[in-house]
Amino acid sequence: MRPAAFLVSAAFLSVAALAPAFAQDPVPAAPVFTDAQRTEIESIIKDYIGTKHPELIAEAAQKLQTRDQEASETKLKEGVKSFKEKIFNDPNTPVGGNPKGDVTIVEFFDYQCGYCKLSEEGIEKVMKEDKHIRFIYKNFPVLGPLSIEAAKASQAAIKQGVSKFEAFHIALMNKKDHLTVSEPIYEIAKQAGLDVEKLKKDMEDPSIKATLNDNLKLGQDMGVRGTPLFIVGESVFPGAMQYDQLKKSVDAVREKVKK
Repeated sequence: MRPAAFLVSAAFLSVAALAPAFAQDPVPAAPVFTDAQRTEIESIIKDYIGTKHPELIAEAAQKLQTRDQEASETKLKEGVKSFKEKIFNDPNTPVGGNPKGDVTIVEFFDYQCGYCKLSEEGIEKVMKEDKHIRFIYKNFPVLGPLSIEAAKASQAAIKQGVSKFEAFHIALMNKKDHLTVSEPIYEIAKQAGLDVEKLKKDMEDPSIKATLNDNLKLGQDMGVRGTPLFIVGESVFPGAMQYDQLKKSVDAVREKVKK
């Protein structure tokens, strides 16, 4: 018998011999393999996977990634059903577009997120063309202190009216470079027609911080892993969305209602 075959056979026999012991009190067991045998087994495995069949590593990684992605998508779908009220009807969350629209889009976003900014052009185009969309803005600041400051300013802006909030939000999203200091937040706020002193005062309202914490908790409970994340109707779309994707998703919701 070849050494490799002998070692594999020995492994199976050792496991079989140990099976009855699980029904008894545990006792110290002698090593199944000697150090030399263990080294040879490791060498055989490394040679088989690393040299002869390296594709097995990629296949295993792909399977793990697919399984992880499927589990994540399942959790998000279940989360939308479980937390429907908090997602769609939170009175502290800004609502734009048509409050009585027949299709609702929800976006979890961060003002420092490049992919959120990448999606903004498509969002604006869809909203401009379709006056029957209700848009829910879920501030989800996960990219550092300036994300939090911008989110607080955004939440506070709603106190000065939806139109000014939306103008401020769009302007922040269209600032393509990352915030490195806080001054641009207030410069953009002023350009959007906001009273900056009132904005700063409103940002200190404890309800602003509470809303952001609620959003972060909601995202965690739902399984939101990053920004942006879109919900169109009850379908979930992690990652950036372009105009065509958004429009197709909105149309799909309406078609489903017709059936």
